[in-house]
Amino acid sequence: MNYFWMTVILLVTGASAVKIDVSVMEGDSVTLYTDVTKTQDNKVQWYYNSGRIARITGDPNKTCTDVQCNEGNWRFRDRLHLDHQTGSLTIRNITDTDSGLYKLQIIIPSSSISGKIFNVTIHDVSAAERNEMKRKSVKEGESVTLDPGVMKNTNDLMTWYFNDICMTEITGDPRSSADVQCEDADERFRDRLKLDHQTGSLIITNINTADTGLYNLQISSSGFSIMRSFSVSVTAVPDSGMSKAVPDSGLSPAVVAGISAGGFLLVSAAAVIYSRRRRWSTPKHKNLPLTNAVKETSPNENNTLLTNTNENNTLLLNTTCAVR
Repeated sequence: MNYFWMTVILLVTGASAVKIDVSVMEGDSVTLYTDVTKTQDNKVQWYYNSGRIARITGDPNKTCTDVQCNEGNWRFRDRLHLDHQTGSLTIRNITDTDSGLYKLQIIIPSSSISGKIFNVTIHDVSAAERNEMKRKSVKEGESVTLDPGVMKNTNDLMTWYFNDICMTEITGDPRSSADVQCEDADERFRDRLKLDHQTGSLIITNINTADTGLYNLQISSSGFSIMRSFSVSVTAVPDSGMSKAVPDSGLSPAVVAGISAGGFLLVSAAAVIYSRRRRWSTPKHKNLPLTNAVKETSPNENNTLLTNTNENNTLLLNTTCAVR
């Protein structure tokens, strides 16, 4: 073992190294903080089980991650991200094979050398349980609960995001029980969010199709943060047969009922007017004197009804009851 590797091992395993336990769930993204602001001269190096996986130096040509730092090692396959301002390391979509010790080395010229050890473990959760927890499918009007699956630590800060927009958060102050609304929170969720301060669970009430999307929970603790994602799909509830048959007019039910009643009254009034007009338009004939109205009336041999017309060609009816 050469002198360089001996220095690194002594650094990250000595009494000066800070050890932090990190427990995550498969599929999470975890960020390991350096707690420093990197300058041009500072050197930051990350090791996974003694193999270097990331490095930032004053020379851009010597900055590397994953396979660039350790040729032939494709364990992380482009899942590592370095913050060039602080040197913090993010591991995306973590898997059960990523558990182990992550060691940080910070070299500050003309000062001191410090380091941290992050002991990363993976929750033992089956794929079916993980899928049930992180993927939710509900219908319009229902409520959905997004459960982190862990108990909230006293000093943790939990922040919920919808499509990368901050929604609400639970502060690390144990004296505060009020939900904190983010400054740029989406107004669509106003008065529809509930938080469980014991677990950090988020409850969305009266959900609608516009709420479909990706929800992220960031759990910020001392030395690291975890980002956990939840996918929510909302299915529209079909309307009844009546509402499908009649296009939506945009009017309230009371207005629609009034229009229907008014239409019925108009139809009824029209029917009455029509009936009266027909009765009024029927010709009425006065009873004319028999001598003037009838030119010839006489019963036939069978005493049947005889018809004649007057001078105005008006049809006259005559009965067989002749005066004898």
